[in-house]
Amino acid sequence: MKKLYVKTYGCQMNVYDSARMAELLAPIGYGPTDVAEEADMVILNTCHIREKAAEKVYSELGRLKKIKDGRPLTIAVAGCVAQAEGAEIVARAPQVDIVVGPQSYHRLPEMIAKIAREGGHALETEFPALEKFDALPKDGSPAGVTAFLTVQEGCDKFCTFCVVPYTRGAEYSRTVLQIEDEARRLVARGVREITLLGQNVNAYRGEGLDGQPWSLARLLDRLARIDGLARLRYTTSHPRDMADDLIAAHGDNPALMPYLHLPVQSGSDAILDAMNRQHRAEDYLRLVERIRSARPDIALTSDFIVGFPGESDKDFEATLQLVRDVRYASAFSFKYSQRPGTPAAAARKQIPDDVKDTRLQALNALLLAQQDAFKQSCTGRRMDVLFEKPGRKAGQAVGRSPYLQSVHVDGADHLIGQMAQVTIDGVYPNSLKGTLLRQKELAH
Repeated sequence: MKKLYVKTYGCQMNVYDSARMAELLAPIGYGPTDVAEEADMVILNTCHIREKAAEKVYSELGRLKKIKDGRPLTIAVAGCVAQAEGAEIVARAPQVDIVVGPQSYHRLPEMIAKIAREGGHALETEFPALEKFDALPKDGSPAGVTAFLTVQEGCDKFCTFCVVPYTRGAEYSRTVLQIEDEARRLVARGVREITLLGQNVNAYRGEGLDGQPWSLARLLDRLARIDGLARLRYTTSHPRDMADDLIAAHGDNPALMPYLHLPVQSGSDAILDAMNRQHRAEDYLRLVERIRSARPDIALTSDFIVGFPGESDKDFEATLQLVRDVRYASAFSFKYSQRPGTPAAAARKQIPDDVKDTRLQALNALLLAQQDAFKQSCTGRRMDVLFEKPGRKAGQAVGRSPYLQSVHVDGADHLIGQMAQVTIDGVYPNSLKGTLLRQKELAH
């Protein structure tokens, strides 16, 4: 059997795509390896969101060239850098055999056969998402306890800092039947928790069982009825698409976890307008109130960009105030980076790097304090933990809380793949410590 090495950059959707590519190549004789030096084929599944993303890919390609100079090796670049850079990748790195965009990777077996037959390079970046999902294999390799499932791709929002509309295309939603079929197959392979993915997942409008467009809330309700599926999550959302029925679902759907990633990017109306976010800070705060009214124990997370072109000290202070008002469980924060081809990249009032650094440090300090406060608030609470894998200690198992926190529990290795109630009695920097509830009860 030939060996396949896949290196994944970026978001959860790339993680999903990487897994599907591996499944796609298994029938033609490729099995996984964790070591690039042992591989017969390497796929770099790339992300184009952050600055210098392409440079990281070219750096990795330089390393792979040294491996290829010594023996046969097929090198493929997939994902958003492949979509954005296309033929330029082959021109700059002729050691690359295949360049394939995120909507075209279902053609990988044909592309491999083509270069084996004809030599040269293979480039595919234009096929629609519908064709891709129809072509992907129905039976995959054994799954773990949790899994990602892409339900929506692309974005029509055109935030001025973002390349997604250019690399992933327009919004497209898979049908409910396709999604339910894939979810049932995952559950049959041992999955207990599924996270629905989309660049703008709450814009989901897939064809339902009645032939009409269904909302994400209605899809979640349908999936919650699958026997053996204990938990549902979804990411990433846009505030403009948090519809009434989706907000209500957080209180009404017991399978939907009390955790929501809801990016806001800035707390300044002026910056939100410059970003083309199409909502105000006050709109976001009122939305948070409505979500917490539906599900009071929900944990909110978000994304922030500091140093966006034109951001003043007053604008940055507005972001800090929004963070204080919302009280996040955790968040991701980034310095603004110019993405070629986006409107913001050409803006005149670019912010100096030292100012970005100072602002990022201040924001991170506030977010870290809130994250620590949320973790401490979990101490003493009883939570259902879904156990995923063995821990480092003998007999220990690691699972996830409803809030997506990693929880280490001694004497729980027999519960991997199952859910059990745990009392949280310790906080680590990046995880929690718990004790199985029944053990505590036996001690009294």
